Amino acid sequence: MIKIGLLSDTHGFLDDAVFKHFADCDEIWHAGDFGPDVAEKLVAFKPLRGVYGNIDDKEIRNEFPEHIRFSIENLDVWMTHIGGYPGKYAPQVRSEIYTKPPKLFICGHSHILKVIYDKKIDCLHINPGSAGNSGWHRIKTLIKFCVTAGKVHNLVAIEIGNR
Repeated sequence: MIKIGLLSDTHGFLDDAVFKHFADCDEIWHAGDFGPDVAEKLVAFKPLRGVYGNIDDKEIRNEFPEHIRFSIENLDVWMTHIGGYPGKYAPQVRSEIYTKPPKLFICGHSHILKVIYDKKIDCLHINPGSAGNSGWHRIKTLIKFCVTAGKVHNLVAIEIGNR
């Protein structure tokens, strides 16, 4: 079993609550729009996987890819920043997600926390919302979950306060 802390859209602001809520996590995953200094703080805290977002500068884009696809605990995971939602996937992922669907698809960008199971492709879709202070969202959010033997379990949505 591996414990994951998932966040997105920090836009250069990293709430201290992230460290408290992710203290027991094995890895942190960031679904893009890091902003300045966030990646460095997360890497110093826990192993980090991430993708760059549309606001990220050249430095972040050199360190993180646009898309990352990997296997963890026999779970096929695909993470990107702009991915859309089941039935409304973004053009840049649409053909591959339907021809080679992952079991877990993660994206950010919308600042809206959503966890949706896409029955059409047998895939869990997660958007952790926004953990930063920039944007139109009112509440900063995170997601924690576990992965064991190809399955996501113990998923918890966490509100960390007003932006």
